[in-house]
Amino acid sequence: MMIKSLQELSEYTEELSDSRSNTGDINVLVSLGTCGIAAGAEEVHKAIRKTINENNLGHRFNVIETGCMGLCFCEPSIELEDTKNGKSIIFGNVKPENSEKILNTDFQSEPKEIDIIEKGWYYPDEAENTDNYLQAKIALRNTGRINPEKIDDYISHSGYKALGRVIQDMKPEDVIDEITKSGLRGRGGGGFPTGKKWTFAAAQSTEEKFVICNADEGDPGAFMDRAVLEGDPHSVLEAMTIAGYAINATKGFIYIRAEYPLAIERLELAINQSREMGFLGKNIFNSNFSFDIELRFGAGAFVCGEETALINSIQGLRGMPSNKPPYPAVEGLWQKPTIVNNVETFANISTIIRKGHEWFRKIGTEDSPGTKVFALAGKIQNVGLIEVPMGTTLKNIIYDIGNGIADNKKFKAVQTGGPSGGCITPDYLNTPIDYDSLKKLGSMMGSGGMIVMDEDDCMVDIARFFLDFTVDESCGKCVPCRIGGKQMCGLLEKITKGKGTEKDLRILKSLSETIKNASLCGLGMTAPNPVISTMKYFAHEYEEHVYDKKCRAGKCQELITYSVIPDKCVGCTACKKICPVNCISGKVKEPHFINSDKCIKCGECYRVCKFNAISKS
Repeated sequence: MMIKSLQELSEYTEELSDSRSNTGDINVLVSLGTCGIAAGAEEVHKAIRKTINENNLGHRFNVIETGCMGLCFCEPSIELEDTKNGKSIIFGNVKPENSEKILNTDFQSEPKEIDIIEKGWYYPDEAENTDNYLQAKIALRNTGRINPEKIDDYISHSGYKALGRVIQDMKPEDVIDEITKSGLRGRGGGGFPTGKKWTFAAAQSTEEKFVICNADEGDPGAFMDRAVLEGDPHSVLEAMTIAGYAINATKGFIYIRAEYPLAIERLELAINQSREMGFLGKNIFNSNFSFDIELRFGAGAFVCGEETALINSIQGLRGMPSNKPPYPAVEGLWQKPTIVNNVETFANISTIIRKGHEWFRKIGTEDSPGTKVFALAGKIQNVGLIEVPMGTTLKNIIYDIGNGIADNKKFKAVQTGGPSGGCITPDYLNTPIDYDSLKKLGSMMGSGGMIVMDEDDCMVDIARFFLDFTVDESCGKCVPCRIGGKQMCGLLEKITKGKGTEKDLRILKSLSETIKNASLCGLGMTAPNPVISTMKYFAHEYEEHVYDKKCRAGKCQELITYSVIPDKCVGCTACKKICPVNCISGKVKEPHFINSDKCIKCGECYRVCKFNAISKS
């Protein structure tokens, strides 16, 4: 079926609504994103379907295979939703054998033996009222709510209405004006105003222009873009088409990591469905505007997250950044004007068009309107995907949404902005999350990775880990990043092995500033951030490594000393048997002894001792 007008789209939406009113009253939403599938959600889904079929319950239940609900800490997860009274229950850590109890839920009493997830983790649709919620849904409005493989589900949730309105009722400059007034800033890292970027591209007089969606999500611990593409691919396709109309482009590309097979599969399906319905291709909504989208696969190079490196990769060249100016909006793909926005940025567009810039600006802060999606990872209880209004504090995110630090450990720091960001300490937990506040602390928003660390993490080792990642991912084009990063990594390695000197600390600081100021692209410019921030906020740990040859977290192997606590040792001989160099001596049922001169510090004795009789200092 081809949709040729907004009127036809509205009529089709009503038909879908009427047909669904004759189905069951209870929706069973099964989270089938990558994390859910990995945790066993497919088996749970089969069990739910089997129970419904065997008990002839098809008239009562609608099973909806959704993308990620964001509840990674309790996958597989299922939401049971009563469409008549609006009640719902979210079940976590579901097993196939729980299917019957879940389907027998009466919404009055919660079934035992199944984890119930508090609604506070979830959020209202499209942030109609965020006052009583820590989270608000805009970019993730459909993720975990619809079947991403059915275009009808997207259309039923106001899908493609924004595109229809843009093409039928708005001029290209009106679209750009709406996005500009919304204050939407790029969600991929730097926070550049989206409307301004589109304005630059629209002002170019060339006939051929391009729209690129950057889905090259490479930050360790980040999975925001993957979740959107797996759970709501049409939101990105619609937004890219709107962008194409706004700047007069006829071609779009989604540059996506080849390591995202499920997202790729669902994107390809969504593109074909959109073409069949007339939302992509020639004469969209019976207009003179034509636009189509293709996928391009990245090979896992982190540097290709930088827009000019990404463009070079699409062109078949080596993924290396180019000098700017000219900027891609003026001279990008095949030297034509090109706008490059990331997945989350595009996921906001159609809602802004439908609801208006004034609605959008009511959420968030004056300089950072709207919401931000974060991937909570690391030493936190509720690992998962969240979306919060800009200005929400780190404390709200970590303790109210994330439910605090895992295993009752003490919070030590949080790394925002991925490997290019900085570590934020407990002293700044009340900091509102927005572009400018994070920058003042020596960190950055980045694409939205948020890795939480506890008292068992060594901040020198953390800095070494992130710097090692960026050095490995450097394209090698510019000397500061290629050589300087390697030198910094070597110094950190030296310090973690207890061989560092005071001079090394001075060189680290000097190199950090030089690389930050002299590198060609954002990867090199931000690579020293973890070192700069940890040296600023955790200077005492660097000093302990250098002067005292100690690692208070017990992470740096060369600086650890293992010894037996005589009062706790029962002489079970477990440590003696496991020691690979026979440096542990002692008789059965008598306290043992570790010869520190022979000990290779492998930690096996510490691991196998059941009596906490091995100390690590």
